[in-house]
Amino acid sequence: MAVGAAFGESLPPATGAWREGDPPGRRQWYTAEKPLPLETGGELPEVRLAFETWGRLASDRSNAVLVLHALTGDSHVGGAAGPGHPTPGWWDALLGPGRPLDTDRWFVVAPNVLGGCQGSTGPSSPRPGGGGAWGGAFPFLTQRDQVAAEAGLADGLGVDRWALVAGGSMGGMRAVEWAVSYPERTDALLLLATTAAASAEQIAWAGIQVGAIRGDPHWQGGDYHDSGRGPHTGLGLARRLAHVTYRSEPELRVRFGRLPQEPPSPEDPRDPLRGGRYQVESYLDHHAAKLIRRFDAASYVVLTEAMNAHDVGRERGGLRAALARVSARTLVAGVDSDRLYPLDQQRELAELIPGAGRPRVVRSPYGHDGFLIETEQVGALVRELLG
Repeated sequence: MAVGAAFGESLPPATGAWREGDPPGRRQWYTAEKPLPLETGGELPEVRLAFETWGRLASDRSNAVLVLHALTGDSHVGGAAGPGHPTPGWWDALLGPGRPLDTDRWFVVAPNVLGGCQGSTGPSSPRPGGGGAWGGAFPFLTQRDQVAAEAGLADGLGVDRWALVAGGSMGGMRAVEWAVSYPERTDALLLLATTAAASAEQIAWAGIQVGAIRGDPHWQGGDYHDSGRGPHTGLGLARRLAHVTYRSEPELRVRFGRLPQEPPSPEDPRDPLRGGRYQVESYLDHHAAKLIRRFDAASYVVLTEAMNAHDVGRERGGLRAALARVSARTLVAGVDSDRLYPLDQQRELAELIPGAGRPRVVRSPYGHDGFLIETEQVGALVRELLG
């Protein structure tokens, strides 16, 4: 499908990243005082994390909760869309007075991940010394690098120990890294629809998405940010593929079946038999069009490659030895219809984390996205840990 047909008559900007001069919204910023050493060698000379907070930090600093977002999420856990925030809060139903993340009781912190594109240092950020955006020169990151940057944020906020670290999918990868890297700073842990190490199948799906972006002629080696045209087609294809893995086959079958986007007619060129679209194709086009207007293709690549590198047992004696370090009260939960992060991965986490007990099962027809959608069930897990 042509870009114009998929994304409308006007082309979006080269990147959907938040950039200097855009409305800040609710964001605050933490800037590291020194370069960040990277796991694979070298360092990131400047680190800035965008974050949002809700509630107030107690005088004894015991009520801080860290919430970590998934691949295309950001710091905007709760609240409406508006200037600076292209989408509503992704866990809005969980956050606020009287809700599971009760802001009358808890000080909730949500950073935009290092390498992301909604205010934190990433490929769309200015490169130190000038010369435009980092672009394709941005260094390779791992989950451990991202968690090390978040530990700096915790220090900056005066938080010595989190009452809870919670995350799903990519956020869950960082949450388990927090509990292994900083067990003394993690009191409770909620791992949702995530894994101790990326599987071959997950790497394969992700690799195809990265390949679609890098294969776009407008990728330009990652140096497209100030060119006026980004790799929209490649990012859109990546999003379409990813979204299919995020949902379940039964949901797509019940919701769309084989229905065409428009009622078929012998004279209607939009009839799928005559080159038109099915409803499910239109649905995927819609999600692709939304993402390219709020996300950055190079961040998608950086974060996806960090997810592929995720292995909490790397250089720690394997998964069993690494997860034995976890001292946090832990709940592990998966979604019964998740085909991207199947329940066997959550069973492994629960088995190897001391005291985690049996994994909980979120019942949902929505596949992997169930950890975002089934807020009543997820909220009950949050309440169980926070009391």
